[in-house]
Amino acid sequence: MKKFVFLVTALNVVTAYAQTTAHTDSVETIILKDVEVTANRASTVTPVAYTTVSKQTLEKSNDGRDLPFLLTMTPSVVVTSDAGAGVGYSGIRIRGTDASRINVTANGIPINDAESHNVYWVNMPDLVSSLRDVQIQRGAGTSTNGAGAFGASINMVTDAPAAESYASFGGAYGMFNTHKETLQAGTGLLGDHWTVDMRLSNIGSDGYIDRASSSLWSYLGQIGYINKGAFLRLLAFGGKEDTYMAWDYASKEDMEKYGRRYNPCGEYTDSEGKTAYYPDQKDHFIQHHFQLHWSQYINKYWRLNIAAFFTKGDGHYDQYKTNRTLEEYGLTPFYNADGEKVKKSDLIRLKFNDNDFYGLTGALHLQKGRVDGTLGGAVTNFRGKHFGKIKWVRNYIGKIDPLQEYYDNTGKKFDANIYARANVNISRLFSAFGDLQYRHIDYSIDGVSDNFDYNTGGMSILDIHKKYNFFNPKVGLNFTDGDHNRAFVSWSVAHREPVRDNFTDGDRAHDPTAERLFDYEIGYSYNSSMFSAGVNLYYMDYKDQLVLTGQLSDTGNPLSVNVPNSYRAGIELQAAFKPCKWFEWQLNATLSRNRIKDFTEYIYEDEWTNPITRYIGSTPIAFSPDIIFNNSFNFTVKGFEASLQSHYVGKQYLSNTHSEEQMIKSYFVSDLQLGYNFGKVLGLKQLRLGFLVNNIFNAKYFTNGYAGAGYYVDDAGEKIIYRYAGYAAAATTNVMATLNVSF
Repeated sequence: MKKFVFLVTALNVVTAYAQTTAHTDSVETIILKDVEVTANRASTVTPVAYTTVSKQTLEKSNDGRDLPFLLTMTPSVVVTSDAGAGVGYSGIRIRGTDASRINVTANGIPINDAESHNVYWVNMPDLVSSLRDVQIQRGAGTSTNGAGAFGASINMVTDAPAAESYASFGGAYGMFNTHKETLQAGTGLLGDHWTVDMRLSNIGSDGYIDRASSSLWSYLGQIGYINKGAFLRLLAFGGKEDTYMAWDYASKEDMEKYGRRYNPCGEYTDSEGKTAYYPDQKDHFIQHHFQLHWSQYINKYWRLNIAAFFTKGDGHYDQYKTNRTLEEYGLTPFYNADGEKVKKSDLIRLKFNDNDFYGLTGALHLQKGRVDGTLGGAVTNFRGKHFGKIKWVRNYIGKIDPLQEYYDNTGKKFDANIYARANVNISRLFSAFGDLQYRHIDYSIDGVSDNFDYNTGGMSILDIHKKYNFFNPKVGLNFTDGDHNRAFVSWSVAHREPVRDNFTDGDRAHDPTAERLFDYEIGYSYNSSMFSAGVNLYYMDYKDQLVLTGQLSDTGNPLSVNVPNSYRAGIELQAAFKPCKWFEWQLNATLSRNRIKDFTEYIYEDEWTNPITRYIGSTPIAFSPDIIFNNSFNFTVKGFEASLQSHYVGKQYLSNTHSEEQMIKSYFVSDLQLGYNFGKVLGLKQLRLGFLVNNIFNAKYFTNGYAGAGYYVDDAGEKIIYRYAGYAAAATTNVMATLNVSF
């Protein structure tokens, strides 16, 4: 309640200021042009399969859930949630590719973590409240900065500076004590040159899964300057998160015993033999993004965009581990009161990240006659320090330093790319597209790993130094009649370097290799005021693709392995029908086949030694459903809005073994969105109330999981294979109410 009062009080202050500084002259008619880098965006003449989600669409669903959940209805998308209700650690897969293969940028600036390539949406809570729109490019897409797009890219653009003063408040509250409070305000144009905009957000949730709570704060501020074709913007946004772990998931057997909301994270047996849960089994992280954008119109043909950025991440997680081998943490076994040598004990460990990521991006645009071209690139540098400490050991006898450090290593990554792209109108109907990118990466990890090496009797030494040089050409042909019809065909090459976990958690005797993708796409779409339809065919041919095995490291990270030959092939279908002003029917579907051509499974005795092999041959790629279907019925009558959205995802195997006992079953889930816009009432610019019923038919389904296997030798000497799996349960029926007020 105190947080709510604080935000409302601040809103009143800012509103009063905005009203006193409002312009009454012709300046009010000025609309500031966007200053963000848009070089990586696709348009109707770009031979790329893409979907752009508008601010209006995002706002209708913005109840505090992470951005992936607001993109669920776009083609080929599957989302996951550790906490079960979309607040906290969430993920997204597109065409079956995981987050580390999806290039994510904000205003053209890389957002993916430079080492893991993952995007931790929990570190940017409520960024969606400050977004103008989001464009998803499926496939290799256009050349972009940062991690290579190896299945898709997500290009976010934040709101441009506003020409007029404004203030708004957005709030939401619902089940699992989920809430969101968002305050936004802007000065409008000051002195014909300056603008100031800000946002402050608080999001919290107890989570659907037991103890999977989240406490999230975020902010965004920007100062803009405009003068005679020059646009300058200083932008800062970031967040602070404290999230209770839920990434261990639960087996179906445990769910039957304890309920589907059961969370094994932090569980231990206390001194009285009772089950207890460590209260601080949490992830604590702060991340700040600073961007400086300069856009200059040189003349009517040329435009220059330059940006500098700095991203700072700092945090740790606190984790209770049971029955751990002391030697693996740099601790000496001890003798207890009974004279028994104790080699294993419960302990609490802290794992830290301290990351600095900075760089420059630039793009020179030419639009003259038949040519629309861009010459661009980026230079970035990353330094990530990883270290761990022991906080406590149960019943330990012997010397232990407070917060004793047991590993320490540093990752460094230099990344530079340059690209030239052009779209040339061959005729009134046809245009040709070419995109050439060269990318160089220099990556190293030095220090002591968090993995114990029993061969040396100490922590594993990391001495990894890799250099990669990639050439990524893209060509295509586009047809548009400028009215209803569009068609395209394209061929693209993409490369991707292995990520940190591929080295540190993989087999050090066989370092992972870089991946290559040949992406073939052909599409057609028809658009009219009443009806639209589209079809896109794709074949993504991979060499040495790193595919998820279904297993997790002990820190919850998915493990991957190179496979020589694999592919993803499919057809994406879209249609919309609007017979009248008050009703629209939208639907899309993806039918795909995702296969490793020749796969051999390795199974280890007790999961770590004496491997045996099992030849499988052609097998489905893990976490890659063959069917995804979305349907939406949308109604708009004056100020009233209603939407019934349904989402179907086919079965997903948790490993590459085609095992029916390690599988997420297909699911069908529907959400109901209701809203009423009162317009200008009570002296307000706008008042909107919303009500959301998620999972309206109470489906009991899973969004994510992991799988593993091992074998043991029985008394007869026979090798007995066993398999196991854990599942992330999704929330059953739950409701949220939203309020949005503009002053």
